Amino acid sequence: MDGLRAGFGERGDGHGGHATHDVANQPAPLAPYDASEDAALLEGLRREGAGWAEEDLRRLGRLAGSAQVQEWSDQANRHEPELRTHDRYGHRIDEVEFHPSWHHLMRTAVAEGLAGAPWADGRPGAHVARTAGGLVWGHTDAGHGCPTSMTYAAVPALRRQPELARVYEPLLTSREYEPGLRVPTGKRGLLAGMGMTEKQGGSDVRANTTAATPTAEPGVYALRGHKWFTSAPMCDVFLVLARAPEGLSCFLVPRVLPDGTRNTFRIQRLKDKLGNRSNASSEPEFDGTVAWLVGPEGQGVKTIIEMVNCTRLDCVMMSAALMRKTLVEAGHHARHRSAFGARLVDQPLMRNVLADLALESEAATALTLRLAGAADRAVRGDAGEAAFRRIATAVGKYWVTKRGPAFTAEALECLGGNGYVEESGMPRHYREAPLLSIWEGSGNVNALDVLRALGRDPATAQALFDELALTRGADTRLDAAVVRLKDRLAEGSPASARRLVEQMALALQGSLLVRHAPPAVADAFCATRLGGDWGHAFGTLPAAAGLDAIVDRALPDAV
Repeated sequence: MDGLRAGFGERGDGHGGHATHDVANQPAPLAPYDASEDAALLEGLRREGAGWAEEDLRRLGRLAGSAQVQEWSDQANRHEPELRTHDRYGHRIDEVEFHPSWHHLMRTAVAEGLAGAPWADGRPGAHVARTAGGLVWGHTDAGHGCPTSMTYAAVPALRRQPELARVYEPLLTSREYEPGLRVPTGKRGLLAGMGMTEKQGGSDVRANTTAATPTAEPGVYALRGHKWFTSAPMCDVFLVLARAPEGLSCFLVPRVLPDGTRNTFRIQRLKDKLGNRSNASSEPEFDGTVAWLVGPEGQGVKTIIEMVNCTRLDCVMMSAALMRKTLVEAGHHARHRSAFGARLVDQPLMRNVLADLALESEAATALTLRLAGAADRAVRGDAGEAAFRRIATAVGKYWVTKRGPAFTAEALECLGGNGYVEESGMPRHYREAPLLSIWEGSGNVNALDVLRALGRDPATAQALFDELALTRGADTRLDAAVVRLKDRLAEGSPASARRLVEQMALALQGSLLVRHAPPAVADAFCATRLGGDWGHAFGTLPAAAGLDAIVDRALPDAV
């Protein structure tokens, strides 16, 4: 027995006799990497008038791809927020505790201007720069993007009540992150949330029953009711829809009142969600809750719709960011993993998959930045861009967020079993993807919103076709798609709204790529998405597609 034991004694290879194998053919960790190293992103940034922000964007990209920040993202999701309804003595406090990593991410995002800062920046392209920053910072954790998005979106809605805007806008546009519930005007910076949906209505906010009763003080109301989805309940102020005597109206609800007492904001529970685990989504109850009217009574939807337009753009942005992040992960794996005698990236079929994903990612990025450019110019008074934004944001929200789940599933599959384990981070991205097509109106809501925009304002259709006319004659497949789109537009049937909006999105993406992308990218997109030379899954590009040029553009050596 001693001889047998001696035969299995310590090895001289440093493994102490306990190793059963050597680790080989596994990629090194991706981080650190530069999340801004994306030709489509940088070209779009310059094209849409925010080239002045490139140096800051590149710095943010290196930070987003650092090992430390990637670890923050993982930790913020592994250690989920916890609801504390009462303190140790039994006092109602309704607070949510977050892991320190959440606060690190939030502090950086606010300091980098990803919340309300663009509204205080007078430079043309400020809103484009913010969106580009979101595309890069989106390589981290998606959950903390919710309060930054709502804070950004709250400003234009709050401006409907100038006296409130004068007080709160400087704090909402601040680059200071100051967590904790205190009197809003005593803080260096604020975050805003919104409370729209209720359990009986969901997206049909006109079915809301939360009541708003006027008090003796002009413009001040008392709310009573229950909201079904109110994310980031530790924000300082909320824009809330409630039914006043003249109809559904918009209100500003602070968590802490000017005298320092807590407003009634009873958090019944936090949602146990599929993804977006780092972000707390809650069900608050209002009972005598003090609120200030924003905009005229009875015009709540009209007042808050500007907030919705902004958050819809952010849904498009975050979907595009998830696409890019998972494509980079898939490309990194394929470059460093070998199978059947060659690196995965050199296997023809894997190269087809990566090229197809790269097309989808570039089209999503180009459309996102075009929408941000329209938003920036609309804010500055461009009526044509405002009309384009009105229809194209809903189109982009419908289509890009719809593509996200299929895209992230395919990118995950590029890693095989390695992508199916939590340590890879890919399951987190996959769970995140469906959220963006649900929040701020599901697919049906956005598709029908496009029909409503077309019916109410003919300028929206004109703006869309003016955009598409910029590439007339440049690609026969794109020209044919625009003709089909015009024919379908004449139908105007709600039952076919999804098909109509899909065609709009593909035509818009094709037009942008024909104008701005390299020929290999534009040709492959038009051949597949518009010309029909494509299968039903990613990785079915035609043999004639310039796969090498597409992959090399999307995945430079630095990524």
